[in-house]
Amino acid sequence: MNKPLRRISLFCGLLVLALLIRTNWLQYVKAEELSTRKENRRVQIAQYATERGNIIVAGEPITGSAVTDGSDYKFKRTYKDGPLWAPVTGYASQAFGSTQLESLEDGILTGNDDRLFFDRTIGMFTGEKKQGGNVVTTLNPAAQKAAFDKLGSKKGAVAAIDPRTGAILALVSTPSYDPSSFAGNSKTDEKAWVELKDSEDKKLVNRALRETYPPGSTFKVVTAAAALEHGVVQDINAPTDTPEPYILPGTRTQLPNSHNMNCEKFSLNKALEVSCNSVFANMGDKVTRDKMVETAQKFGFNNDKIDTPVRAFASIYDKTMGKDGNAQSAIGQFNTAATPLQMAMVTAAIANDGKLMKPYMVDQLTAPNLDVIEKHEPQEMSRPLSAANAQKVQQMMVNVVENGTGTKAKINGTTVGGKTGTAQHGEKNAKKPYAWFISYAENPDGTSPVAVAVVIEDSNADREDISGGGLAAPVAKAVMEAVLNKSKG
Repeated sequence: MNKPLRRISLFCGLLVLALLIRTNWLQYVKAEELSTRKENRRVQIAQYATERGNIIVAGEPITGSAVTDGSDYKFKRTYKDGPLWAPVTGYASQAFGSTQLESLEDGILTGNDDRLFFDRTIGMFTGEKKQGGNVVTTLNPAAQKAAFDKLGSKKGAVAAIDPRTGAILALVSTPSYDPSSFAGNSKTDEKAWVELKDSEDKKLVNRALRETYPPGSTFKVVTAAAALEHGVVQDINAPTDTPEPYILPGTRTQLPNSHNMNCEKFSLNKALEVSCNSVFANMGDKVTRDKMVETAQKFGFNNDKIDTPVRAFASIYDKTMGKDGNAQSAIGQFNTAATPLQMAMVTAAIANDGKLMKPYMVDQLTAPNLDVIEKHEPQEMSRPLSAANAQKVQQMMVNVVENGTGTKAKINGTTVGGKTGTAQHGEKNAKKPYAWFISYAENPDGTSPVAVAVVIEDSNADREDISGGGLAAPVAKAVMEAVLNKSKG
């Protein structure tokens, strides 16, 4: 063979080798990345070629599938009472992707999860079409509807938890949206999506999990817990050394109480009943910033990995602020920020005698034949306070409902503990305040305990009429009654 032919042969051999290496690289190394790229239309077509499994609430599906007309996507997602359940389900759209449970549990719902391999294999031999599995939630439909209906046109959110297990019983965000309105890929779906995406009301935002607010006076229960745990207070009915007027430490700034109330030397119990700022700012200063941070973090603050399985935004208690900032933070202002879920967790830990359970809203995953693939087991998250101190805070919260600012949450024949909050925000507190209420209750026989957090971000009420006790407490009461009545049959 002459020299030019040898060169050509060598060059062709190198090309063949390069082709083999490239082919194997694509097939084995890059295969998963390429198959899951959003630009890979074949993956999306396959995703919607069969009916998705369902998201289940109290044994009933709140999702479904419908045949798509005039599209190469055979099925599209449908939702029962879409706006009611959107904060739980999220959405699955042919054109705009998926969120929340629809996204996180997509493998189960589409039937592509490795744990469904046996079902898919059997189907190949029996000729049965591929099916998706189901996601069974912990949600209580009566509590969800009570929260949604009671919030009505108000902008806000509700989170309700079973304190014993951490199971989420209600998760509501208003104003909401209907995921069915953009589940397809038509011009109509696109128009609905654009309107929602550009909405000033942020309807696509799950306010219960992914919006933080200054918690206002509801945070005073955390400060009370810290004061008890760190020995600043032993007797909740003993006078404190709180002066009036109270001057923020290191400043000349006076911290006022609501309605210019004089709270001088008020006990912790009396101060929570009437929501004294001065007493709890004083307690926060005496506990110190670092120990306040320690207690807040045991309740879940500063944790950016709280998964329900949908990840919640981190609630914040500032680790670096000065003494004046810590005093203001101890009453839920300054840089303190919390999600409704976080404040429901605080309430749940107190109601559960100091034990905080990890919040979750998926009870189990099931195969198409309803065999259980995965079952959630409740997990303890932390112990923010001792049982004895938790019971002292319970006494204080019951007093708030019986004699203080939370009387609109009373339920006949039931012990209810709660705390109101009206959180200022905006430059120079110019915007309408947020109305908060946190509470817990259980049936007299100890069944169906529930911890609730409600925030109302905006309403049609006049500024002077906005209060946690006036606006948010009735919402919490409706949710608690829904849970309690369910157990009574």
